[in-house]
Amino acid sequence: MTPKEAYEYALNNGLSEETRKIACKDSYWAYIYALEIDQCPRDDTREAACEFPQTTYFYSPPNNNTEIECYDLGWAYRYAMDIDKCPREDTRKSACNYPQHALEYAENIDKCPRDDTRKAACKDPEWAYCYALEIDKKSHTNTREAACKDPRQALAYARDIDKCPRDDTRKAACKDPKYACEYAGNVDQCPRDDTRNAACKDPEYAYEYAKYVDKGFHEDTWLAVKGTEYEKEYKKAFNNSIKELII
Repeated sequence: MTPKEAYEYALNNGLSEETRKIACKDSYWAYIYALEIDQCPRDDTREAACEFPQTTYFYSPPNNNTEIECYDLGWAYRYAMDIDKCPREDTRKSACNYPQHALEYAENIDKCPRDDTRKAACKDPEWAYCYALEIDKKSHTNTREAACKDPRQALAYARDIDKCPRDDTRKAACKDPKYACEYAGNVDQCPRDDTRNAACKDPEYAYEYAKYVDKGFHEDTWLAVKGTEYEKEYKKAFNNSIKELII
């Protein structure tokens, strides 16, 4: 009997130690068994929900014959949310294997920031940013450092959380021309050599930088767009300055 079959048998014939034990061989079915058959928390179903690593598998939702491919999302978080309805060290520890679930655990179960959930969220730049924004509701050295591992999140962190420019977030944003340009326009709100140099690695953002940040001609942005599809638009916008350079 598979975990799914054990659940279905219990659904139709009532719970038993045997069907529960089989269901506990899979984290999803352990969670569903506790939720819909036992309708209460137990150590064995909780332990099973906490133990299984992330894998791809197929399951049919209750009362649905359509099999769905999914990932084991870490059912410890759902167990804590739907069955225990309170925080516990074991479910939190398991949830912290997944940055998203660490944040959700902090938000919906702990309902406060903690070092362990923050550390787990910081394994991914996006969730580090979200943790700072939604849980800490302020900047923190750890979340900023994690966000700075991705140019997009570094920009977002500076704009939405620090709400001011910093050397570390700017340096991180400058690893991508697009976000260097956006950092200059939305965070620094002024041109700088470092953001311009980064933007000039891509002619599209060199042109954007000239148009929206420098708001005028600059030799570096001109050289970056020259000979590209953006040269025509650049000339149209800053033709007089280009003529002066040539003369």
